[in-house]
Amino acid sequence: MHPDRTMTMRDAIAEFVTDGATVALEGFTHLIPTAAGHEIIRQGRRDLTLVRMTADIVTDQLIAGGCVRKLVSSFVGNSTAGSLGELRRRIETGQPEPLEFEEYSHYGMICRYLAGAQRLPFHPLRSYGGSDVPSVNPAIRKVTSPYPGPGGEPEQVYVVPPVNPDVTIVHAQRADRAGNTQIWGLTGIQAEAVYAARRAIVVVEEVVDDEVIRSDPNRTAIPAHAVDAVVECPRGAHPAFVQGYYDRDGDFYRSWSHISKDPERLQRWLDEWVRGTADHAEYLAKLGEQHWAGLAVGAAWSRPVNYGRRLRQAEKGMSR
Repeated sequence: MHPDRTMTMRDAIAEFVTDGATVALEGFTHLIPTAAGHEIIRQGRRDLTLVRMTADIVTDQLIAGGCVRKLVSSFVGNSTAGSLGELRRRIETGQPEPLEFEEYSHYGMICRYLAGAQRLPFHPLRSYGGSDVPSVNPAIRKVTSPYPGPGGEPEQVYVVPPVNPDVTIVHAQRADRAGNTQIWGLTGIQAEAVYAARRAIVVVEEVVDDEVIRSDPNRTAIPAHAVDAVVECPRGAHPAFVQGYYDRDGDFYRSWSHISKDPERLQRWLDEWVRGTADHAEYLAKLGEQHWAGLAVGAAWSRPVNYGRRLRQAEKGMSR
């Protein structure tokens, strides 16, 4: 029998996210593990190193919640809709506390996950040539290539170190109870981030039967053997969207700049919507079904494929 790795969000965060841990939250544009971030705030985790390739609203909330000591990221912003007030205050003024920030490019972060997933000592990349990023991050270094460069001379190549989070948390559309996880639509670095980590929590819109996963194996981005906990949390990416389940909450994104630029208003928002709710189900109830009706998406079914199936066993003892 396959192991049952399903857990509640509360239990998964309590078991795998500890004070002082390095925590990766990954998901690109959609499938952002917002509900998991809120549960980290509810449980009052402290001194975390947060790794997120595209630091966005959930990053701002975790920082404002007092959870984050250090941020490791590339892109920082409110996804075309504005700024992140708390993050900017921490970096620009050190108020109410300074935030340590380790900056990479997008591809630099991808290379860090690749090196971490493969347990390599570093990963080479050329894209820092001519960039100022290495001047603000001493972890970006150069090594001499063991192979001659284009002109036949020794070549200096930029490298980045691996990242191996204590726990990676990702959001996805569905998984079975063992943790075989399927993603469609925009995909990011989720699989590599999971493989790079010591532990992994997968949050999904729905837990489905094994037969559903086996019927479409090419959509399985993360296999069960890499997963430690499966959390069913419908609508757990809000305000981000989940392809095929609900749309992006553009109004919320636009409102966040106004909320986060005022420290007192931001803390009131956290008190009401995160610390003041028992769990994500209560958060959803507070938003109300009318709100979700405005984020509903229509059906756009993908055409089924024929994987083929053997009609009979090959005959034994066939002549050669």
